[in-house]
Amino acid sequence: METLNFRFEQGRPAPLHAPRLVGVVGSGNLEVLVEPAPGGDACEIAVVTAAAGFAAIWEAVLRDFYARWPLTGLRIAINDVGATPAVVSLRLDQALRTYLGEAP
Repeated sequence: METLNFRFEQGRPAPLHAPRLVGVVGSGNLEVLVEPAPGGDACEIAVVTAAAGFAAIWEAVLRDFYARWPLTGLRIAINDVGATPAVVSLRLDQALRTYLGEAP
C-alpha cells in the first residue's frame, strides 16, 4: 500500500455540506470520501492505493480534476484498489456532484 497526499489551492470556497462517500473498494475500483474542511484554504486529497509507483499519474489525474472543480475548504480521501485513471476521474466527478447535491 502506498499513501499519497496532494494539496491544491487558488480555488473558490466550497459550500458546507455533510460528508459524502461514493464507490466501493474492490478490484479495479475505489471509494471517495468528500468532507468539508471549514475555513480551509485548499483542497487536500489523500490517496491510499494498492498500486504503488504511480504518484505522477495520480498527480496528473488530480490536477485535471481540480481544474474542473477548483474548490477549497475540502478534504478528499481516496481508497484505491487498482482503478484506471478514467475510473478515478469518473468517481471523483460523481463524488463532487453528490457532495454538492447535483445529480450524479
